[in-house]
Amino acid sequence: MQTKHKLASIALSVAMGTVMSLTAVSAFAQVMVGGAPMLASKDIIDNAVNSKDHTTLVAAVKAAGLVDTLKGPGPFTVFAPTNAAFAALPPGTVDTLLKPENKGMLTGILTYHVVAGKMDAAAIGKAIAEGKGTATLKTVEGGTLTAKMVGGKVMVTDAKGGAATVTIPDVYQSNGVIHVVDKVLLPK
Repeated sequence: MQTKHKLASIALSVAMGTVMSLTAVSAFAQVMVGGAPMLASKDIIDNAVNSKDHTTLVAAVKAAGLVDTLKGPGPFTVFAPTNAAFAALPPGTVDTLLKPENKGMLTGILTYHVVAGKMDAAAIGKAIAEGKGTATLKTVEGGTLTAKMVGGKVMVTDAKGGAATVTIPDVYQSNGVIHVVDKVLLPK
C-alpha cells in the first residue's frame, strides 16, 4: 500500500512539473511588446516588425542592412530602443541617420545595442553581482556598455554617459533575447 502511495505521489509530482513547465513556456509566448505577442518561436526581426513601439528601430535595421544578420542564428542580446527613445534624440537625427550616405554611422549605432550571446536578465544580474555592482558588456560594434541595478531595474550606460532603463526584460526569441530600453545608446 505504501508503494502505491509513493508511486501516486511521484506521478502527481511529475504531472505538476509538466503543467508548470507548460505554463512557463506559455508565459514566454505571451510577452506583449507594442501591442503584439512576442513569440519565442520567432526570430528577432519577425517579432520586432509586429511591435508598434519599434517601427523606427525596424526602419533603421532595414536601412542599415542588418535584417539578415538579426534573422540569423545568433544568439544575440538586443537592447531595443522604443519609438519614444528615438523621438527623444535631437530633432532631425533619425532622418539624418536613415539617409543612405549615413549607413555606416547608423550601423555602428544599431550594432552598439547588440551583445553576442544570449544574456537574459538573470545572466545580466549575475554579471552585475560578479562585478560588484557593475557589468561590462562588449557590443557587436566593438564598444562597451555598463550595466548596473538601479531601483530593481537594469540600467545600461553607453560610452557617452547616457543611460537607458530596461523597461521590458527577457523577451525571448528563437535566436536570442530582447530587452526593451527607453533611450538610444550611443557609441564613442
